[in-house]
Amino acid sequence: MKLLLASRNAKKLAELRRILEFEGVAGVDVVGLADVLPFPEAPETEPTFEGNALAKARDAFAATGLPSVADDSGIAVDALNGMPGVLSARWSGAHGDDLANLELLLGQLRDVPDERRGGAFVCAAAFVAPGGVEAVVRGEWRGTIRREPAGVNGFGYDPIFQPEGRDVTAAELSPAEKDESSHRGRALRLLLPHLRGLAGS
Repeated sequence: MKLLLASRNAKKLAELRRILEFEGVAGVDVVGLADVLPFPEAPETEPTFEGNALAKARDAFAATGLPSVADDSGIAVDALNGMPGVLSARWSGAHGDDLANLELLLGQLRDVPDERRGGAFVCAAAFVAPGGVEAVVRGEWRGTIRREPAGVNGFGYDPIFQPEGRDVTAAELSPAEKDESSHRGRALRLLLPHLRGLAGS
């Protein structure tokens, strides 16, 4: 059974494939947007992670007929009242400019003391399938915002996010370590009952 992950991010595709393999979900072939015929993708205009994830999953399912998963994720910084939030990917103005987004956030937090640099990675994941099946789940990963980036794994704000209970950043964790704890890993695992249903396992 094909499962469409409504993303062109190769690291997100690899992450979902690893989680399914680790959890013993066989018979599900995860494909991305680059593997299906192009279709109009609506901009992310919803005010919540859940709203954006569900809109993307609905669009993907309507366009392809494939069971579809979509996520919307970002970082919510306590000292910024939960921002960048849903604007995380375009915080600096240009969508997907990871370095510019990271540098802007560090600049905004320059004078914030260490004890007030808490925050969380947030991921909402949505599943849409035939028969009117829809599910939306949420995963969070608490931690603190470092003053300097460290690590080369991951993407986005990973190099400045130090998860609770760790002395390294998310970008210094191995893929397996990140899958086990991350916001996206937690959200995707909450969808496992639906994904097992696809596989018949």
